[in-house]
Amino acid sequence: MRCNIRLAAAMLAAAASLTGFGASAQNYPNQPLRWVVGYPAGGGTDFLARTTGAQLSRQLGQPVVVENRPGAGAIIASEFVARAPGDGYTVLSADNGVLIYNSALYKQLNYEPQRDFALLGMMGRSPLVITAAPNSGFTDAKSLLAALKGAPGKYGIATAGVGSPHHLALELFQREAQVSVLHVPYKGGAQALRDLMGGQVPLMMLDLPSGVSAVKSGKVVPLLAMSAERIPQLPDVPTAKELGFAGVEAYTWQGLAVPAATPRDVQERLSAELQKAMGDADVRQKLYDAGWEARPTNAADMNAYVADERQKWRALIKSRNISLD
Repeated sequence: MRCNIRLAAAMLAAAASLTGFGASAQNYPNQPLRWVVGYPAGGGTDFLARTTGAQLSRQLGQPVVVENRPGAGAIIASEFVARAPGDGYTVLSADNGVLIYNSALYKQLNYEPQRDFALLGMMGRSPLVITAAPNSGFTDAKSLLAALKGAPGKYGIATAGVGSPHHLALELFQREAQVSVLHVPYKGGAQALRDLMGGQVPLMMLDLPSGVSAVKSGKVVPLLAMSAERIPQLPDVPTAKELGFAGVEAYTWQGLAVPAATPRDVQERLSAELQKAMGDADVRQKLYDAGWEARPTNAADMNAYVADERQKWRALIKSRNISLD
């Protein structure tokens, strides 16, 4: 008798829990969403989040508030979201560093990407581009390659920092093109770009969203794209693949993630809304003008893409003995 009573009570509790969950998911969202960005306001990642977030807000009927928590290669933001409630109201801009590089570059990390996050889909990407200062004497990709091969270790190439997508793209380029350069790491791309425009460094591995205005105004010269195909915004710039380096392909990319405990149907709703937002013509044009390529994909496609990227870049990090510990 007591067993039957306990069983009936357990079944009623489970049913109530399921009913409550279903009602909660059905009413989602009923409060503002917090979008956490691991980089300062005003940068390319911030622009992408705010542009996409504004469209998501229109679609969901709730405010999407972007919250910048910069520092430590987005680790601060990642740890914060990994420990946030899994209720669908906290999302994270998840890039190469958050999902792949950090766990390979640091021996100890207070979040684990595959365990702590559920991926919703891709937003955008942009190839890395080797650019030159106008006074550097470099005018095209062939002159660049000739100079690098003729004087190993002589020419400095600035990046946004050790372990950044820019640095790892540079390492990949050196390996595949069999050249040696002087890596000049900065604490962020903004200062590196200023020094490039000022002629303090001759070359820089640049992501287009960070320097699109400088490129358009002629303050820096784009030489070589690290992409499979030519960049639509820079149709005259050849790719490394065109010059015979098929293995050189590197992008900065951004996806959206939520805490792993977020209910599956909430994840699916957010993923569908994200794809819709990235397909919006106005959003796509704004991203294009800012140097991004809109890449709307679902969660499954993003997981597959990240798995491929993880294998590629972790192998490179290990082979080049790169560490931030």
